[in-house]
Amino acid sequence: MGNPAIGTSRLPSGLAENLAACLLPAASASTLPAVCYSDGEVHRVERDTVFRRGWIGVGRFDRWPDVGDFSAIDLGGVPVVVVRDTDRLRAFANTCSHRSSQVMVGDGNCSRMRCPFHFWTYALDGRLLGAPSMQRTDGFDRDEHGLHEFTLVERYGFVFVSLEGSPPPIDEWLGDFGEVHEASNLAGLVTTHRREFTVECNWKGFAEVFNEYYHLPYVHPGSIDSTYDDPDEPDVVVGAFATHFGTTQGTGGLLEDEQHRALPEMPGLSDREAHGVRYSWIFPNMVIATGAEGMWMYEVYPDGPDRCRCAQVVCFPPETVAMAGFHEVAESYYERFDVAINEDIPVLEQQHLGMCSPFAGQGRFSYLEPNVARFATWYAERLLSAG
Repeated sequence: MGNPAIGTSRLPSGLAENLAACLLPAASASTLPAVCYSDGEVHRVERDTVFRRGWIGVGRFDRWPDVGDFSAIDLGGVPVVVVRDTDRLRAFANTCSHRSSQVMVGDGNCSRMRCPFHFWTYALDGRLLGAPSMQRTDGFDRDEHGLHEFTLVERYGFVFVSLEGSPPPIDEWLGDFGEVHEASNLAGLVTTHRREFTVECNWKGFAEVFNEYYHLPYVHPGSIDSTYDDPDEPDVVVGAFATHFGTTQGTGGLLEDEQHRALPEMPGLSDREAHGVRYSWIFPNMVIATGAEGMWMYEVYPDGPDRCRCAQVVCFPPETVAMAGFHEVAESYYERFDVAINEDIPVLEQQHLGMCSPFAGQGRFSYLEPNVARFATWYAERLLSAG
């Protein structure tokens, strides 16, 4: 099937000038305008320029290990279904070719995909297999009514989907991400925990808090603040991502009073890498932290301007997972991530209420927010491309 045109929303009056202030070097740049977090018109521009162009992260490859495993996902207002075919992972528009009902809902396993409205049935490769009561329709050809397929790629253990007909090469999009994260062997890590939830704030606010040190002493006293030293100077990288590294007192994967439960370090790390955490943001919607023992990350999906859907994912090397007693110890890691995010959420929701004020403007960045500043530049460039 052909590729529909990507939307062509335009910026609200006056926004371009404010976004231009985000393009300066971080020490001089302004934060994103508050309307980028709260305004429905800006959200529509963002939908077209950020989520319907380029690549969107949809999680780890091992979320769908078996043939027929599927997940229905909303990407920038586009219903998408990711499904494991017999030979590879695929992504389709989750829209029936008959009357456009969503075909699949939630997560599960199937041998075929069947629309609940009129039982049009599709193979795992998107071909239309069955269309009841269509035998009297002149010229009807099942081969012309399969599901629209999107481009899907796997890199470093992550899965990316593009809604564009001709997306940019994924390796150019990711730039030197692989080189920067080479020591952590991200492709070899296995998922041991996944938890989904929603937050009443804009998706960007959620991703930002994961990527800055500024809030640690004020939001996380007594839980994780004393674990973290100030970060290094921000890495200069090529690609649609930001990253910075900082040393830790103990491991960043455990609460301050649980440090004695640390799992073994991943092989291949330098001494410095084994005593710190690297926080990275794969634009637009996946944020990851690589520590000494493994990786924790969040997928973040917009649900309008005022709410986001999130997935917390934790991964470790297979040899660590195979250790006796691993699952009991891993619970301490999951607790740390839950405690931290549960401390973040009330502040994020309070921040979002402030963002909705007509008097909210633009702030300035601290040296403790380099990833957030780099994202603001990238995001501003995307929106400014809308004209």
